Amino acid sequence: MDSAMSGVSGQAATVASRLGLSAGDVVGEIGYDDDVDHDLRSAIEELIQGDLLDEDADDVLDAVILWWRDSDGDLTDALVDAITLLADDGVIWLLTPKTGTEGYVEPSDIAEATRTAGLAQTTTVPSGGPWMIGKLARAKQGRIRR
Repeated sequence: MDSAMSGVSGQAATVASRLGLSAGDVVGEIGYDDDVDHDLRSAIEELIQGDLLDEDADDVLDAVILWWRDSDGDLTDALVDAITLLADDGVIWLLTPKTGTEGYVEPSDIAEATRTAGLAQTTTVPSGGPWMIGKLARAKQGRIRR
């Protein structure tokens, strides 16, 4: 673990490092609430050396962190809105509660919303916490920036 990540838990720093983000990346956040993984948020902010921006920011984003629960509404709409914030090679990291926890989202619902929004799930990252993390990118892209 590098010294820039010393202020957060080792597990959160490890998960954040697997998101392919680096210093200077502009990262937005949608769906923030009291139940988010605050250690992971802090680790991401330390990694990018900046704050996570909310959906009202005017910046073009390298990535969006989208916290999503079953009760949050229409996932397809949220994904389409998130895409409009992204750079051409930007990605969405979709975080949903793990199976059996409050707010759990059925994988078939995620797959349908992802497809309908014109995205593809390219990978998953084990979080070690209560959130599942999936990387979504524009389906038409051949190579995804990591």
